[in-house]
Amino acid sequence: MLKCPWAYLSPEMEAYHDKEWGKPLYDERALFELLCLEQLQAGLSWQTVLKKRPAFRKALANFEVAKLANFDESDLAQLLANPALIRNRRKLEAILANARLIYDQQLSLAKLCWAYVDEKPLINHWHSSEQVPAQTDLASQMAKDLKQVGFKFVGPTTIYSFMQASGMVNDHLESCPCKEA
Repeated sequence: MLKCPWAYLSPEMEAYHDKEWGKPLYDERALFELLCLEQLQAGLSWQTVLKKRPAFRKALANFEVAKLANFDESDLAQLLANPALIRNRRKLEAILANARLIYDQQLSLAKLCWAYVDEKPLINHWHSSEQVPAQTDLASQMAKDLKQVGFKFVGPTTIYSFMQASGMVNDHLESCPCKEA
């Protein structure tokens, strides 16, 4: 069986594909990390994000919402000066704002997001990468609703990628051994 074609781009991509992508994830910290990584990826390659993931874990307190909610302007300045990171002010500000929102309102990202798929993954049946959409109506609705709650940098493409990454949507190709895993 052939894996999803993007899995063959690098060892990092293959490991991510095989061990993480599309596997149902309910852990709050891990979901927030994936949301942040998807936000950071906008306009860049996923491979770039994966290579910088360890640096982001270190710089962003391992994506612990309670810690990130207390980051201030000096912390942001340090992030923007760190060459190991993707130094996009808008993306980093969104991550910190979203952490504050989750922390201050005591939101459960898992409950909030998994409700859109009735708590179980949507299984798609794609035969080629060209069939996999960049966004869907459901992702557009989730993005709209998240923005209404106060989330930043959560467009429909970012949200659909987040849904795929966290296993809310299983978009492994039919030929991929990870489809049923």
